[in-house]
Amino acid sequence: MTRLSALLYLFLVGLIPDWAHGAGGPTKSGDFSFLSSFLQMIAALILVVGLILLTYYLSTRLMRKIPALQPGNQHIRVLEVRAMGPRKALILVEVAGEYLLLASSGEQLSLIKQVPLLEEIEVVDEPNDRASFFAVLKRAVSRT
Repeated sequence: MTRLSALLYLFLVGLIPDWAHGAGGPTKSGDFSFLSSFLQMIAALILVVGLILLTYYLSTRLMRKIPALQPGNQHIRVLEVRAMGPRKALILVEVAGEYLLLASSGEQLSLIKQVPLLEEIEVVDEPNDRASFFAVLKRAVSRT
């Protein structure tokens, strides 16, 4: 039985409570089946999660087809942002091959200097003294 047919079966069982507890006819008004209610809740959850995943899949496929959103068409790149204080930062931006140093303070953005760089800026990750959560988790899983 494939996953899709299993999900379809759970959905149908959840929609028709009589199938869940095997009754041949309509249920009495005082009769309550925890199993049928639980299966209906699970079916609704599967339906909602499925719709969310389907929407995500279709929207990412649609976004790839829009030329302005493709990664190769980016003419403005933010190379680095350094926080200087609360709501204050220095921003290094590349625009059409020119490098600009901008200052951001609150709601104002101002040009400080056009930086003449002869070489491409190489982004080097600074070594972090603390291990990341992912590294610690990977190490813990590999021990078991």
